[in-house]
Amino acid sequence: MQDINWFKSILELFGGLALFLYGMDLMSLGMKKFAGNKMRSILALITQNRLVGLITGAFVTVIVQSSSATTVMLVGFVQAQLLTFKQTLGVILGSDIGTTVTTQLIAFNVTEHALLVVVIGFAIGLLTKNDQTRNLASGILGFGLLFFGMKIMGDSMLPFKYYTPFIDILKTLKNPFLGVLVGTIFTGIIQSSAAFIGIVMVLAQQGLINIDIGIPLIMGSNIGTCVTASLACIGTGRAAQRVALAHILFKIFGVLLVFPILGYFTELIRELGYLINADSPRKIAHAHTIFNVALAFIALPFLKQFYQIIMKIMPEKIEITSDEEKKLLPFIKNLDENLITVPSVAIDLARAEIFQMIKLMEKMVNYALIPFMNKTIPMDNKYPHIDIIKGFQVREEKIDYIETQVSNYLLRVSQQEITHEETNQVFNLISIMKDTENIADLIEKKLIPLIAKKSVINHHFSHEGQLELEEYHQKICKQISRVKLAFKDLDAQKGMHTIDKMQEYLTLEANFKLKHLKRYQQMKEETLDTHEIHMDLMDLLKQINVYTGEIAKSITQISAGKSAPKLEAKIIPSAI
Repeated sequence: MQDINWFKSILELFGGLALFLYGMDLMSLGMKKFAGNKMRSILALITQNRLVGLITGAFVTVIVQSSSATTVMLVGFVQAQLLTFKQTLGVILGSDIGTTVTTQLIAFNVTEHALLVVVIGFAIGLLTKNDQTRNLASGILGFGLLFFGMKIMGDSMLPFKYYTPFIDILKTLKNPFLGVLVGTIFTGIIQSSAAFIGIVMVLAQQGLINIDIGIPLIMGSNIGTCVTASLACIGTGRAAQRVALAHILFKIFGVLLVFPILGYFTELIRELGYLINADSPRKIAHAHTIFNVALAFIALPFLKQFYQIIMKIMPEKIEITSDEEKKLLPFIKNLDENLITVPSVAIDLARAEIFQMIKLMEKMVNYALIPFMNKTIPMDNKYPHIDIIKGFQVREEKIDYIETQVSNYLLRVSQQEITHEETNQVFNLISIMKDTENIADLIEKKLIPLIAKKSVINHHFSHEGQLELEEYHQKICKQISRVKLAFKDLDAQKGMHTIDKMQEYLTLEANFKLKHLKRYQQMKEETLDTHEIHMDLMDLLKQINVYTGEIAKSITQISAGKSAPKLEAKIIPSAI
């Protein structure tokens, strides 16, 4: 038994692991940036077809080189309601197939050429100014560092081949239960199944373990890899939490399925290895691949049953309707701090919150004339325990709160390495929020005082004046509806239509003012008494019209340089 330089070996082991993990992160981040918007659009277009979801999940994960990244994106999409939980089940299975490509690549014995790959990646990044090419170069550089880290780890393990105490420890892993447990715990700690499987391959390559020990370890790593998605869903909505739960249950189901036939499964891998003359690391990679592919195709026909089980474990939360005050509190549902490093997804989450703002503002505008057409202040339809004026104030406070939170979130997103297109999106989303908040401020600061002024006047609006106010108000409400739909779909055509209507309604407002002034010159008593309020109301509605036009302009600027998924219409109805 040779002497072991413990300090050198441990330093090389952890240094190699650090390089491996850094390479994985660099490769994944580079590929996510290289294909982020395309991958996001593909994921967001998933239909109810489970096979399409499976293929999509596999394809996206092959591109971004991380099943955890795909699952975290799914958590974000469900949180923003770009996808339903049910739609993600096939994608989760597919993502687990996609990640097997990484382990198959790692199994290639190209560690001797790792530095050449590093040089190629660095050179491409140095010589190009194109953002996309640089992102691809980062992916190549990360790939090279990954293999170089594996080489260092492999060299660090060489002295242990003949170290009896270490061999004895590894022999205890012949117990498959212990192997699964160790694989789960260690993968959960380093949050990378590929990294742990890489370590298992290094041990196998040095002859320290065989596939009888290696297979339970990789089965455990398949469970441990779910930790990342589980952490991502902390503080998110129930639907997003179900995505993480589904990922865990799929893996546990797979392990339970294989465990009773573990001996046969191991023999299958061994015979396959003999057949194709595979070395030990390649056998480990094949075991990982066959496990995930078999799990996907066995579970695929039973996704409906999995969905029902998960819904029973994690049902919809029952809203406490008796506590009316709870409805008045502002809150943020969609923003996810874990996804700030994936700007394209984080921006979609911000859009979901801004959509909530627009819906709140829409309610305020829709209710704007009601207090002027009633002798008493009516109660708010949504919040029946408060009157409509208090309802305006509650919604305005919610809008202010959302605007502050989303602005801070987008600021942190903008501090990441984002593309010119994403910078344009962030800038215009902030503009949309500001214009939405301005409309809410108009109602809170100008409309509410007008309601108080109207309450002390004996006369009502003239018949003609009331009809004009109602007609113009209806058209402005229609404008808000148009801009809401344009924002939901990021549809430039709908945005341009809103801008055209804004010009049309500016002309209409000027004509209505002329008619009112003619009545005023005729000294009609109702017109004289309500003149100031009438003019202020028309002016307020005109300003809202102008702000809708500004929002529409921002929407057209976003959609000019971005193909974005549509937001679902059913975002947080209880908040409106």
